[in-house]
Amino acid sequence: MHIFDELKERGLVFQTTDEDALRKALAEGNVSFYSGYDPTADSLHLGHLVPILVMKHLQLAGHKPYALVGGATGLIGDPSFKDTERSLQTKDTVEGWVRSIQAQVSRFLDFENGDNKAEMVNNYDWFSDISFIDFLRDVGKYFTVNYMMSKESVKKRIETGISYTEFAYQIMQGYDFFVLNQDHNVTLQIGGSDQWGNMTAGTELLRRKADKTGHVITVPLITDATGKKFGKSEGNAVWLNADKTSPYEMYQFWMNVMDADAVRFLKIFTFLSLDEIEDIRKQFEAAPHERLAQKILAREVVTLVHGEEAYKEALNITEQLFAGNIKNLSVKELKQGLRGVPNYQVQADENLNIVEILVSAGVVNSKRQAREDVQNGAIYVNGDRIQDLDYVLSGADKLENELTVIRRGKKKYFVLTY
Repeated sequence: MHIFDELKERGLVFQTTDEDALRKALAEGNVSFYSGYDPTADSLHLGHLVPILVMKHLQLAGHKPYALVGGATGLIGDPSFKDTERSLQTKDTVEGWVRSIQAQVSRFLDFENGDNKAEMVNNYDWFSDISFIDFLRDVGKYFTVNYMMSKESVKKRIETGISYTEFAYQIMQGYDFFVLNQDHNVTLQIGGSDQWGNMTAGTELLRRKADKTGHVITVPLITDATGKKFGKSEGNAVWLNADKTSPYEMYQFWMNVMDADAVRFLKIFTFLSLDEIEDIRKQFEAAPHERLAQKILAREVVTLVHGEEAYKEALNITEQLFAGNIKNLSVKELKQGLRGVPNYQVQADENLNIVEILVSAGVVNSKRQAREDVQNGAIYVNGDRIQDLDYVLSGADKLENELTVIRRGKKKYFVLTY
């Protein structure tokens, strides 16, 4: 199957410039291509994963990826479909973020082997040397203001106000494409669908300044079956950095994907062949309650992002918490699995009677409720049911001398720290 057909079949292509010319180029030889990531935080998130996966598919098909980190553009801020001006970051902050993002991208592409090994570039390397006068003369004169204002990404902001700084962003991104074409013969750019205006500024500059043809593929904005933007959990981004979103949290995120989305997401987010995914679809639709598609999705993506060990750990945490086997997990694993649950810092002189601590830790609202819960067998300490109203927490209940896990009912967890 032609790589372009494969990408389309997987739902990874939203828009493209001249499709026939692009197909021909991809079929005839190795194409050098790039995708850019601005350091707007210290980690990439799930939304960034889709263009990275397209890069990986193209690399596996023999084409050469350039991963661009926007050390310069990150200092300016992209106005595309943002309601307000971005706050400017300091150079030191952006430099730190650049390093984090480079480390993340390097996990997904092969930077070591073959003629088409990936290369990392930073647009600060060429923007830091160019003077404002040279930039206006050599680049700015190829863009009319009418052309720049016709971009959807800018139009929305004209009424509310856009600074000259952000208005110039598309020219900077256009110049990236030009430089990479001159230096590395890059002829294709991959990016999100919100980037179309900035990306075609690059093909325009290539055509006008160098009389060359550049190609663009945008990937779709991923939404769930309800049309909601996908990639956030409880309103928070799902980060690719394990310190910001643990492998366990990412595993849970994929396990909770709706049935209507699961098979489509297997095509987008995994490297399983389309035939394998078709087999999974048949099994899944025959018995959706077994959640086969979600289990495979969680396994594949967590392994891709964090590695096999992290996946196995996330699976183990899930199984042990579900069974209530708190003592089978290390404190490190418990902290991962119970990251979002209420915490209570126990004071040195606190009364550790079970009824008293349930109230002071906020597990229940009153001593009456606490006594009822204990007597009814609804309270567990580190997985063991406690029904004795006179039970007092002791050193033996401190796991690794750090914490105690209290469960109320089937699912409500609380963590006591010392």
